[in-house]
Amino acid sequence: MAYQHKQLEPRWQKYWKDKNIFKTNDDLSKPKYYALDMFPYPSAAGLHVGHPLGYTATDITSRYYRMKGYNVLHPMGWDAFGLPAEQHAIDTGEHPAKLTYASLENFKKQLNSLGFSYDWSREIATCDPKFFHWTQWIFTKLFEKGLAYQAEVFVNWCPKLKTVLANEEVIDGLSERGGHPVFRVPMKQWMLKITSYAERLIEDLNTLDWPESTKEIQRNWIGKSIGAKVKFALENFNSECIEVFTTRPDTLFGATYMVLAPEHPLVNLITAVENQTCIAEYREFTSRKSDLDRTELNKEKTGVFTGSYAINPVSNERIPIWISDYVMMGYGTGAIMAVPAHDTRDHEFALKFNLKIIQVVSSGENNLDIQKEAYTEDGIIINSSFLNGLNIEAAKEKIIQFLSEKNQGEKSITYKLRDWVFSRQRYWGEPIPIMKDSQGNVIRAFQESELPLTLPEVQSYEPTGDGKSPLSAITSWVQRKTKDGSLEFVETDTMPGSAGSSWYFLRYVDPFNSSQVADIEKLKYWMPVDLYIGGQEHAVGHLLYSRFWTKVLYDIGACPVKEPFQKLVHQGMICKNGAKMSKSKGNGINPDDVIEQYGADSLRVYEMFMGPLTQTKEWDDSNLAGVHRFLSRVERFYVSDEGKSLLNNTQAMQQDLKILHKTIKKVTEDIESLSFNTAIAQMMIFLNSVAETQCKSKEILKVFLQILSPFAPHLTEELWYKCIVEEKVSPDSNKYEFISLSQWPKFDPKLVIDNEIKIGVQVNGKHRGEITLPLNADQETAVALAMENPNVKATLEGKILRKTIYVANRILNFVATD
Repeated sequence: MAYQHKQLEPRWQKYWKDKNIFKTNDDLSKPKYYALDMFPYPSAAGLHVGHPLGYTATDITSRYYRMKGYNVLHPMGWDAFGLPAEQHAIDTGEHPAKLTYASLENFKKQLNSLGFSYDWSREIATCDPKFFHWTQWIFTKLFEKGLAYQAEVFVNWCPKLKTVLANEEVIDGLSERGGHPVFRVPMKQWMLKITSYAERLIEDLNTLDWPESTKEIQRNWIGKSIGAKVKFALENFNSECIEVFTTRPDTLFGATYMVLAPEHPLVNLITAVENQTCIAEYREFTSRKSDLDRTELNKEKTGVFTGSYAINPVSNERIPIWISDYVMMGYGTGAIMAVPAHDTRDHEFALKFNLKIIQVVSSGENNLDIQKEAYTEDGIIINSSFLNGLNIEAAKEKIIQFLSEKNQGEKSITYKLRDWVFSRQRYWGEPIPIMKDSQGNVIRAFQESELPLTLPEVQSYEPTGDGKSPLSAITSWVQRKTKDGSLEFVETDTMPGSAGSSWYFLRYVDPFNSSQVADIEKLKYWMPVDLYIGGQEHAVGHLLYSRFWTKVLYDIGACPVKEPFQKLVHQGMICKNGAKMSKSKGNGINPDDVIEQYGADSLRVYEMFMGPLTQTKEWDDSNLAGVHRFLSRVERFYVSDEGKSLLNNTQAMQQDLKILHKTIKKVTEDIESLSFNTAIAQMMIFLNSVAETQCKSKEILKVFLQILSPFAPHLTEELWYKCIVEEKVSPDSNKYEFISLSQWPKFDPKLVIDNEIKIGVQVNGKHRGEITLPLNADQETAVALAMENPNVKATLEGKILRKTIYVANRILNFVATD
């Protein structure tokens, strides 16, 4: 009979809540452990069973360290500003806060039904003025340090949604929400100067216990390149030049054309009259492409000739200037010198448009047709005047020296990383605390005493057609009179959703502090986060922005650590029928339905048992049912059908003690390495073993409940109460000790060492049986025991034993003939 999860799980959840047993105290004398989930955006759809995968992993870890005597911080909150709530407000006229908080309560209810040991007293929501007061304060500090500024930049503009979108919100040229066309257009935006921290963001990755793949993604995104800046004079333009950054200045003699990004400011100036129509059409075509589409290596190269020429600074050759969407304003200078002989992309472009190809690096062999393929390997410089005969590195040094002396270039380091576009033209976000004059010029940031700057009520949540936030229509909110009677105007753009998520982990440390982000002594104690679990899709955006804000706060003395997350783990996806679960695919599974049928403990244990935490796994209802049967078996082993304890105080047998201590050791090590599936497998082995010996020793089975409790907290609390607690003190009593707060057991090293070992016995290389030997037994003992094995004895009968091969603790092989 299955255990009664519908009765016992809500009961223990209520006890935990009423007794507030997971509330974290700031006892700075104890060792600490900070386990954190990437907090969710509370959508109306609620959770599907993929969400609890990472949440269960941090909860098991938190419960384990709590039982180990650590002061554990395991909080939860809400990434609550978002476009879905705003779109709902536009569609319905209902304030976005209403949907947000309704969704939030549903999420919270679902999380609590899974028995997670969160300290809900520290709950935060990024849309709460008490929280975004400090998001705005951080912005003012960025502004004061020159790290927040306004600039006209190309952004992803969605006319239908009437707002700027982040790159990750654009898929194949369409908005992630709604699938509307998105265009690249120039707009004045607030920017954060993350590029000032590029080098530190690369260097400090070396100090982190993160997946190497995620570190590499960040390194590539930041994209540090060492090379040279080179100036190309423009034919017929005396005062203008094109500056490029190149990592291969050694190939300068092979530069046969130039390419500008379509958005480059020089395009309008240098385009010949007869080329203007083609250029305009191409630029409009390019504006519909996302940055990702433009950098796709396999796409067909496109471009248009401007009609103008530049002068190669070393060869004095006249070279044509083109525009093409494979060159981006967001990298380098938005212009490249093209060396088609030694760059595959440039080579494809040169072949398509019949441009000159000059080889300037050679392998020393003459079997390459440079007109058919680019040479991209190492070699010796050729066709390059004073560089001829040099290797690549020596040629780089010499050409940089030459360019510096001629004032035509210099050694340079650049990054692919671009400054963070921080404006959104919508209502549901943190107002940017900046005052402007009537011309739109920035006057000042808000003073701390003026914060928080809260959102006003509006008649319409829809942004204006000219790209302004709906806040711009609220004159009474926008216009502020100064003491001298003049007018100041509040900035009407709001911050992106990534603002609050870039520092929320600090606020959990001190969520009610009204005078600072968080108390510095508490931050010194709790930070950095010891374990952070979330999806790999945040490898660049959220994780990079959080690292940037933490470093800024460190620099101004508001945070004692340079990095927020010491250990990072990406949980794998849970798939259904081979596809990622999603509402649109109709393959999502509501955890409420699973809990109703099988219980929260079954869902928790099943998700941890499916396979390694970081791997993608397939949902299987039959395996879920199997886990439920395992937990039911645990219950039946402890209590009778009437709910009476079956345990006794008999002394444990050595065999049972050994399997117990092996299990303690294995589960302890596996929790610490996040190998939850193998920990569960070991606990199943334990249950099978004590069932064989019919062990009912309370001494043994009490400890098993403790190591199972982080995985199945409800069932173990129930069995702890029924079978272990000596005096039937009510869980309502202050004297009651919950299993969740009991001490984690230690294993005895002597009891995890095997004194005996099973080895296989072969006859002529074929397996014929097994024998159990004392550890390191000699050959004489092994042979004697093997000869008692009926199958081995029968196989050797009538044969002549020619040779015995014995490897202690591994194998015994008899070589015999007829």
